[in-house]
Amino acid sequence: MTDDTSRPPWLFEPTDERGIERELAPGLDARIFAGEHSMLSLVELEPNAEGQLHSHEEEQWGYLLEGSVTRTQGGEAVEATEGEFWHTPGGVEHTIRAGEDGAVVLDIFSPPRPEYRQTGAGFGDGDGE
Repeated sequence: MTDDTSRPPWLFEPTDERGIERELAPGLDARIFAGEHSMLSLVELEPNAEGQLHSHEEEQWGYLLEGSVTRTQGGEAVEATEGEFWHTPGGVEHTIRAGEDGAVVLDIFSPPRPEYRQTGAGFGDGDGE
């Protein structure tokens, strides 16, 4: 975060220290910013890193900012490239695998996921929390 104290408290940047750090899986690291009704999660995926198949009750949108991924959702695997985004209704099983150059994804949850409001590890919902 910049040292400029004249910046308003509602302005953030991806590496902002106010973000909550969470290791989702080996090679998948998130910085989470939680509001009252929604939550942003910036996820950096190392090359070929893979998440765990999981589901949660919160609705999720994902936007691929950099790189490429294979997004698996509801049993269907699809290659996604930079600039594409997806919607995951609550309760639908999903996972992600980064391409050979890695990826950066912006996830948006509504409502916020309670287990993501604190530093931790895993995807939540019984995966070692």
